[in-house]
Amino acid sequence: MRGISADTLKRLKDSYIPGTRVVLIEMNDPYTKLMTGDKGTVTGVDDIGTIHVKWDRGGSLGVVFGEDSCRKIDD
Repeated sequence: MRGISADTLKRLKDSYIPGTRVVLIEMNDPYTKLMTGDKGTVTGVDDIGTIHVKWDRGGSLGVVFGEDSCRKIDD
């Protein structure tokens, strides 16, 4: 996994504040039941850039910076 710059981390924390709605684009985890298009609500961003999400279909799993991807949506 790549490191994250301070500027990128700040941008993520400013963009993905708790309560932000997101849609999953890709999750590089062979064991997850999440699928592209699943939606959820951000609970926070940690200091390594993982966007923590409470998913609508149940559970919470982070979107790992540099491995997975999601985007903000308007509900």
